[in-house]
Amino acid sequence: MTQEVDVRELVQAADLGGRKPTGAARAILASTCLIWSLLQLWYASPLPFTFNTFILNDTEMRSLHLGLALFLAYLAYPFAKSSPRDRVPLPDWLLAGAAAFCGAYLFIFYRDLSTRPGQPTPVDFATAVAGMILLVEATRRVVGPPLAIIAALMLFYAFAGPWMPDVIQHKGISISKAVSHYWLSTEGVFGVAVGVSASYIFLFVLFGSLLEKAGAGNYFIKVAFAFLGHMRGGPAKAAVVSSGMMGMISGSSVANVVTCGTFTIPLMKRVGYTAEKAGAIETAAGVDGQIMPPVMGAAAFLMAEYVGVSYAEICKNAALPATISYIALFYIVHLEACKAGIKGLPRRAGTSALGRLAGILMTLCALVILANVLYFGLGWIKELFPQAAIWIVLAAIVVVYLGLLRIVAAEPDLIVDDPNADVIELPPLKETVLAGLHYLLPVVLLIWVLMIEHLSPGLSAFYATALLIAILLTQKPLIAMFRGQSAPLARFRVGWSDLLDGLVTGARNMIGIAIATAAAGIVVGTVSITGFGLVMTDLVETVSAGNMIFMLFLVAVICLILGMGMPTTASYIVVSTLMAPVVVELGAQSGLVVPLVAVHMFVFYFGLMADVTPPVGLAAFAAAAISRGDYLRTGFTAFWYSIRTGILPFMFIFNTELLLIGVHSFAHLVLTIATAIVAMLVFAAATQGWFLTRSRWYESLAMLLVTFTLLRPDFWMDFAFPRYDVSPPQQLMEMVHDAPPNSGLRLRIEGTTIEGREVKKTVLLPLGDEGSAAQRLAKTGLTLMSLPTGVQVAAVGLHSKSEKAGFEQGYAVTGIETEAQRPSQEWMIMPALLVLTVIVLLQRRRTQTAVRSVEAALPS
Repeated sequence: MTQEVDVRELVQAADLGGRKPTGAARAILASTCLIWSLLQLWYASPLPFTFNTFILNDTEMRSLHLGLALFLAYLAYPFAKSSPRDRVPLPDWLLAGAAAFCGAYLFIFYRDLSTRPGQPTPVDFATAVAGMILLVEATRRVVGPPLAIIAALMLFYAFAGPWMPDVIQHKGISISKAVSHYWLSTEGVFGVAVGVSASYIFLFVLFGSLLEKAGAGNYFIKVAFAFLGHMRGGPAKAAVVSSGMMGMISGSSVANVVTCGTFTIPLMKRVGYTAEKAGAIETAAGVDGQIMPPVMGAAAFLMAEYVGVSYAEICKNAALPATISYIALFYIVHLEACKAGIKGLPRRAGTSALGRLAGILMTLCALVILANVLYFGLGWIKELFPQAAIWIVLAAIVVVYLGLLRIVAAEPDLIVDDPNADVIELPPLKETVLAGLHYLLPVVLLIWVLMIEHLSPGLSAFYATALLIAILLTQKPLIAMFRGQSAPLARFRVGWSDLLDGLVTGARNMIGIAIATAAAGIVVGTVSITGFGLVMTDLVETVSAGNMIFMLFLVAVICLILGMGMPTTASYIVVSTLMAPVVVELGAQSGLVVPLVAVHMFVFYFGLMADVTPPVGLAAFAAAAISRGDYLRTGFTAFWYSIRTGILPFMFIFNTELLLIGVHSFAHLVLTIATAIVAMLVFAAATQGWFLTRSRWYESLAMLLVTFTLLRPDFWMDFAFPRYDVSPPQQLMEMVHDAPPNSGLRLRIEGTTIEGREVKKTVLLPLGDEGSAAQRLAKTGLTLMSLPTGVQVAAVGLHSKSEKAGFEQGYAVTGIETEAQRPSQEWMIMPALLVLTVIVLLQRRRTQTAVRSVEAALPS
């Protein structure tokens, strides 16, 4: 019991704030959270424009969003560990009020501020200075000291630029400029990060909170155990799958670990995993939930804004790496079970392996059929009835919902089992799957409006949340009615209570994200006003001596350090602001054109890896608290399990097909997915030292080589055949004209930067629709000038595609790279699979020899 209390307190402190006040303070805290959730729902919905009431622009909403977050931060998070938890001291009330006023200042005085941009008054000065101080203190309380220290150092660097060492020196900024830049504009604290937090992230966090209150979290865990609990190491496999499903809707590593881990970790220990390995498996699975679309720890929405692509595109890019990472972890726990001789939980009486397999296949087939019916059926309705389609779809949702609830009512309720009970019986597969099918309706609706209807993430989340609210209010009364129970409407109160609790919990979950995005805005603002990003580029280039692999390794280490002690969202903002431009620029100078989304995925993955890197990883601490294992050993084991996630960014920087970029046919897609899965499974076997049996050192080394070849087949092909042919720059206009629509040209350019540094690099010039060469170049913002010596850049449009690609005025185009005619790189897969086959045959022979030896030793 003490253990459970400790874990709950850990989650309370990490995600909701450590304070649980009573009396009026509790009512004010809950009411403010409720108001915040309702405000966000109102802002995301079409209702303000329907009723032409309380329409907020983006800046006003960012200000209100941060003002409420700061107010709640000082109420929910105590000053120190020794501060009272059952009440809010008077100083915190005063700080909360002052912080709320500073945060909401742009909303309160929006009209006045819009009439005097760049001319702050004394009140503006005082508010901005107080707001920055209060924000840094709120960050220390809510997010922890690391981000607060980084934000404070960035502010110090902005003012102390003239006195810095030569390598990081800048001219400094005035107080007036700092006030306008950091607090009274959308360049600093109220920048893109807070805007995304207010527009998108809140709704998805609220959606996850309400889905959990509805019972979906328990449903995911039970379904995973029904499918996998009987297998070798079954509880560990169920932990991986259930954490993956929870990660799709959860924005918190710690909450993911604790939600699933309180049930899975004791069961893993029961079947034979050590406390440290059980905790490490749950930690690795819980943290990897942050790379699983659609939420991705809230970073997906920020990435879409920073990269400049749609949110659906980010989800598509992230899907394959996340999936193969979870498949590899699933295989790792299987290998651990093989090494230790661990079995699964006992099967239910009267079930057979064939029957369970048939049930699994029928369930999967039903899901595939349902997906196709939804896709083609809704598309057909939209085509035939364009005006009435929305009402037809709503009616269909109501009918399907009632039908699913009738099925659910015929099954027993899903209860949370005690993992420490004397006898653990696997839940029945069919009954378990049927008992929560209605929870999938909001998820299906969310995916549909996002991926098919292409609505904005905020509006999509609003519609899905509205459906979820209806489910919360009606599921218990309707189930009671279908079961013929008395007074079904009396259960409406329970649903209403769950709804209010979910709205309050969702807002409390958002405090940390809102504060983190605002504090990270200080870092973004400092980089933009001082040019610190160029300093980081020069520093990494100098240390790495221009070596691309060493440069990426250095960036990965910096991301790990910057990400320690910070939540996923803040970590991503900081590391992407500082390190993403470094990878793009130095990659271009090495002749490697890296898509911006691949760079952001790279820094995001390594910022996330900090969550499992001792001694800071809070998720490992939570898992160790449940398993009663050693925290450091749990953390290091989880880090070793997570190395499979760590190699993926290095691979997709060079092989963007892993992000499904450049995959143009179904056959190519199948080949890409299959080779990626095989590669990760082989890598897991190599790192675990076990494949069919215990591996010899040279077999593990060969498997690592196979992994590398499957993930980067182009590496070996480049030794035999050049990848690109180089054409003279005089052919540029002709090649621009002939290029396919929405393609790009790889150009070699060189010139002198404004700082006087000579640069040679390769960039990708994006080309839009068909047209003349001049028209296509004009759309990219690029103006070229033909000279006797070649082609020179005459002008580059501000914020244009060409500027983002790396063109600068005065640069010369020295060559045009085109794909060379050479054998397909996929041919390199064949020798890799041949080596793998040899390893399989060697290990199988050793296994058979060992079996025969055991049989010979047995008495006849």
